[in-house]
Amino acid sequence: MQTLVTILADTTPEDSEVVAGPLGFAIWIFLILAVVVLGFSLVKQLRKAEAAKDAGVYGDEPVVRDEVPADEAAQQKSDG
Repeated sequence: MQTLVTILADTTPEDSEVVAGPLGFAIWIFLILAVVVLGFSLVKQLRKAEAAKDAGVYGDEPVVRDEVPADEAAQQKSDG
C-alpha cells in the first residue's frame, strides 16, 4: 500500500517540462559580462604592475625599454 501511495504522489517533472526560462538566461548573460569585466580589470592591473616595476617602485633598478623588438636586437648582435 505504501508503494502505491509513493508512486501516485511522485511529482517529478519530465525532462521536456524543465526549462531555465528568462531568469536563467539573464543570469547566464550576467555571468558572461562579469567574466569579461574581470578580464579587462586583470589586464589593467597587470599593466600598472609592469609600469611600476619598470619605474623601480619595487626596489629594482628602473628599466628603459628599447624601441627595437627583441628579434631584431638579437639579429643586430649576431651581425655586429
